Amino acid sequence: MAASLLRRGLELLEPPAEPGRAKAPPGLQRGRAGPGAASAARRRKRAPERGRSKATVKGRVVRSAIEEYHKKKPVNHLRENLKYMLKGRLVADKAVTEQVLAQNRGRKSKDQPPEKTEKKKPEGTVFTEEDFRKFEREYFGIP
Repeated sequence: MAASLLRRGLELLEPPAEPGRAKAPPGLQRGRAGPGAASAARRRKRAPERGRSKATVKGRVVRSAIEEYHKKKPVNHLRENLKYMLKGRLVADKAVTEQVLAQNRGRKSKDQPPEKTEKKKPEGTVFTEEDFRKFEREYFGIP
């Protein structure tokens, strides 16, 4: 709407037409056939840019299927990766690694690792085998 008002205002400011010439209708004045003409012109301009036709054979290189297979064959980088990984043998302190892991861990309870409970070592008995035998003789009466 603002563009059409601007055009009308510019038409009013244009110098008056010469008496011998008739003024063309406003639609033909700008060289457009209709409201969709501008977009059609843009489409026509863009069409040649999309590349040449795929139907042509000019410039095409014929490759063998074996070459294509070797080109796309996956390469095993295991040896190079192992050399790279084993090259730097710097190991960080356990406290530092724990701190980094704690910082990267989420704050939700589902992200927290289960707390480690220290396993209780079974305590050794105070009595010796000889004490047990002595108790057996006294209690059960076995010689």
